Amino acid sequence: MEQLLREMQNSKTDQDSLTMLTQLVAALRPAKPEDHVTAVNNARALCYLLEQHSEYRDSLRNAFFSLLDNTRQVNLYTETGILLNESFMTAVKRRIGAKILPPTVNAEHFSDLLGVIFHKRSDYLWLEAIPHEVWYEIGQALHMDEVPSDKVPPHIRLQQLEAIQVLSCRISAIGLEPEVIRNHPDVERFESPFVRLNAEVLNYIEKYRHDLTARQTPDEDHSHLLVLLEQCEGIMAKVWKYASKNGASVSLTYHLLRLKQHIDRMKLLFELVDPTAPQGEPLIALFLSLVKAENRKNSVGDVFRENTELLALQITEHASHTGEHYTSESRREWLDMFRSAAGAGVIVGFMALIKIKLATAHLPLLLEAFAFSMNYALGFMLVHILHCTIATKQPAMTAASIAAALPAPGSKNLESYSKLIELIVKVIRTQFIAIMGNVLLAMPVALGIAWLWWDRLGEHVVSPEKADILLRDLQPIAGLGLPHAAIAGVCLFLAGLISGYYDNKALYNKIPERIAALPLLNKVIGEYRSKRLGQYIEHNLGALAGNFYFGCMLGSIGTIGILLGLPLDIRHITFSAANLSYAFAGNDFNLPLLALGWAAVGVALIGATNLITSFVLALSVALRSRKRRLRELKPVIGLLWKRFWQKPIDFIIAPKLQAEKSDE
Repeated sequence: MEQLLREMQNSKTDQDSLTMLTQLVAALRPAKPEDHVTAVNNARALCYLLEQHSEYRDSLRNAFFSLLDNTRQVNLYTETGILLNESFMTAVKRRIGAKILPPTVNAEHFSDLLGVIFHKRSDYLWLEAIPHEVWYEIGQALHMDEVPSDKVPPHIRLQQLEAIQVLSCRISAIGLEPEVIRNHPDVERFESPFVRLNAEVLNYIEKYRHDLTARQTPDEDHSHLLVLLEQCEGIMAKVWKYASKNGASVSLTYHLLRLKQHIDRMKLLFELVDPTAPQGEPLIALFLSLVKAENRKNSVGDVFRENTELLALQITEHASHTGEHYTSESRREWLDMFRSAAGAGVIVGFMALIKIKLATAHLPLLLEAFAFSMNYALGFMLVHILHCTIATKQPAMTAASIAAALPAPGSKNLESYSKLIELIVKVIRTQFIAIMGNVLLAMPVALGIAWLWWDRLGEHVVSPEKADILLRDLQPIAGLGLPHAAIAGVCLFLAGLISGYYDNKALYNKIPERIAALPLLNKVIGEYRSKRLGQYIEHNLGALAGNFYFGCMLGSIGTIGILLGLPLDIRHITFSAANLSYAFAGNDFNLPLLALGWAAVGVALIGATNLITSFVLALSVALRSRKRRLRELKPVIGLLWKRFWQKPIDFIIAPKLQAEKSDE
């Protein structure tokens, strides 16, 4: 490192400066990006060398200023780390293309040179691991106060001012997008801060440039510009609040995300151009964000995350509202859930029979997949229409409610988790009674159907060979019961997202109002019934769509597995329970007790896998959409265990409320 600093004194060209800075970063870079101790030690070693040798810090400052003075930085401030005005697919294709055929380095743009200096894709990891106090030590060791003001290239400040002007124009343009105006009509009025911002920024920049040209210290006050930016953020909050009630589109969420990024970057630049403001913190924040953005500029995964995070929040919010109906507060609600689940168990008993008979028809593959899908889809939709409940649909809905109940980030007070603990207890007991309702009715109904079939037709519903296949499918490992149950869990998770998406779509596109106002429908069934139909669609479109697509996924996965030559299939606890009854009947209502016991264990494990898979996936998405992490649930484990030992019966049976006791 010292040798590089010594050689840097002989740098005469920008290329020499670039080479020396690249080698210096290579010397600071630890062998492994997760080796944070080495990163900090290397940074402190650089501080020591700069503090001890004035010629070293002079050469490092000169090399850095030389690159800044001879390059353009506007695109660095206005594009790096900020979403471009491009469609989702265009962004994906552009990044994939850059991975396959990287673009050439433009020596006139500092953003390209930054990518050369920090060329390792993991550089941002060890840079972020260096504490801010160490960065302050590096800044102090450079002794920027030793640099005369006339030696600092004015080009750097002019580039920052130009970047502020570009950001201002883009903020005004995004704020006046039709999608934004639709959700907040007052935006297009002349008093809108988006309209006023651009004019005020132009006046500010003109005065600032005049002071720089006259070699005067700029003293322009930008506080009124910060007020305008805060007003813009206030409008953003109102737009999102309106969208939370009336639905959001991908386009709207993309505009809001870009708007937030532009405003945040503009605030940061205002701090940098203010000669009276401390430069340390904003400079560190800008540097780290720029390096991270440069390292990850070709990441396709980031495009998916950035474009879907806000919309995922909206979708999971709708799922959260639905999930509130899957938690039982009182004994009465708990019993209502059992009755609702029992109704679904009865329907599934017949659906399982139809599935078995369709399989024995040996239809062509595509027709068979269609028939299976329609059996599942229409059956699940019937379950919803009759106000019944499929227990395995609960985790995808309740996960969003649990994520919403998390205490504020950084909360150390365990008491703040009490609300969350009680919610989880309610979810567990409601899930338990729903499973019981499904299984305890699906099995006897299927057994009753099988007995009637044998009594009336003189033959069993399934042959002994088919019964053996059904029993083998329940085996967790040999019959691939657990992997196939996990696939069903993924389908359950996707169905939850689809439900939230269609709920959001119904609100955003005003589908209920449009149905109620449809002239032909009003003529056929009348205005009152049209309005009632619209209201029903508003509250049930998501659930119906989720059930339909869930049925299609369950019905077609086995066929997809055959076409691909892969052992793909699904196992669902309620259908597995019904199949166990049909297999029992196929063996002439006589199975060894041990075989029956192992089959029951298989059904239980399939159910656990269904629930755990869908719940973990749904919870991770709900947490990520709120910028939270799974590790924040760590305190919940101990508190939940403590709550279990205090009153374990609450995890199974809902308590009677005072009103219920008085009714008795």
